[in-house]
Amino acid sequence: MTHLKTVLVFVLLFGIISCKDDRKEMVDEAMEMGLSTFYFIRHAEKDRSNPENSDPELSQDGLGRAMHWDEILKDVELDAIYSTDYQRTAMTAAPISVNRNIDVQYYDPRIIDIAQFKTENSNKNVLVVGHSNTTPEFVNKMLGEEKYPSMDDNDNGSLFIVQIVNGKATSQRIHINCNCPD
Repeated sequence: MTHLKTVLVFVLLFGIISCKDDRKEMVDEAMEMGLSTFYFIRHAEKDRSNPENSDPELSQDGLGRAMHWDEILKDVELDAIYSTDYQRTAMTAAPISVNRNIDVQYYDPRIIDIAQFKTENSNKNVLVVGHSNTTPEFVNKMLGEEKYPSMDDNDNGSLFIVQIVNGKATSQRIHINCNCPD
């Protein structure tokens, strides 16, 4: 049922329709309006077997969730994918990157220039993979307000969607459950 709700949300959000000409026309209109859409996710579940490891890979559950994110976002036409330069974020972005043939661009959340980021990604659909603290912080910077607190350490299923239309940003947060195989 959760997957059905997710699909319905995406259908409603992005006006996915069967006719390619109509969809292209909608995309062209959105471009004229100045529509940019950013999808922010936290990395999938990391391997916690070594607490001393500051750059762990994903756990088996995390690998399943990374593939699940690819499935969730399969109907979203992405133009760019950004990730912090950590194994867990890069591994989360990998299935989406590979299946879309889009190179992952690495960013440092401590020094990101938000105005430049918005300009470089104007009229694009962009995925950003970060961490429990950097993801909501990045979203807040995109919005220009402190709307979202840091994520719970066990929250690997939040999807933040920021849309900027003619310079005005709006957002929503959706929690995606993953019934990923162990």
